[in-house]
Amino acid sequence: MSLQVVVDFQVIDETEDWIVVDKPAPLIVHPANNKPEPTLLGGLESLLSYEVENGATLGIITRLDRETSGVVLVAKHTAAARELGMMFERREVKKEYLAIIHGWPSEDEWLSDGRICRAGDLGKTDIWVKQVVDGSGKDCETGFLVEKRFSMATEKYSVVRCFPKTGRMHQIRVHLAYAGHPIVGDKLYSGDGAEYLKWMETGWSKELGEILFLPRQALHAAKLSIPWRGEEIYWESQIASDLQAFIDGLPAETAENVVIWSRSD
Repeated sequence: MSLQVVVDFQVIDETEDWIVVDKPAPLIVHPANNKPEPTLLGGLESLLSYEVENGATLGIITRLDRETSGVVLVAKHTAAARELGMMFERREVKKEYLAIIHGWPSEDEWLSDGRICRAGDLGKTDIWVKQVVDGSGKDCETGFLVEKRFSMATEKYSVVRCFPKTGRMHQIRVHLAYAGHPIVGDKLYSGDGAEYLKWMETGWSKELGEILFLPRQALHAAKLSIPWRGEEIYWESQIASDLQAFIDGLPAETAENVVIWSRSD
């Protein structure tokens, strides 16, 4: 089995307390399942090797999925991690994402507040990580604003700005799928999860491409802001090149610096 991933990332901002980077997809944040692959954390430890050798303890504050690109905030030491973590608990942090979704929503702006729980809590499931909207779940709230509507061939799509008020697992993806507008390329929530299971078994394929259109979910962490030392600090990341290529009607493979995560024997 071979593995091909994006291993580069860009530093957006840095202080003695934290570093902010622009993470590409499909770079994973932390090591997972003992897989021998590059991670954002490993790359940061290499970049900040001097600080690490002198006692720095890196803590990733905003954890993005492998297939989500954009802004990631990382604390450089335990005290900063604690302070930043408390900001999230008090919901003082503001986050904005961009998503490309299927269809044209009936409204330009709406709020989703469906409670979310793990599918496995409701019954047997083949996908442990899958979340669902259910009244027994935890409170969850996401605001949405349509920024653009466009068509390709016979399909309609929209670019939506997403404002998560809570930090539940997969909440943007779940709320959009529940609204009938799943994110383009979302293997887990575009349908019943069959695409995700197929991808886990075989990796990306032409067959999956005909169903999902993009080899990764079209979700990008575009903006993050925090109150810090008496002022509001914010960081932004332009939408990733593969997602912009899709909006422009170009194949994802033509986007600069894009690498598709793949498996092969």
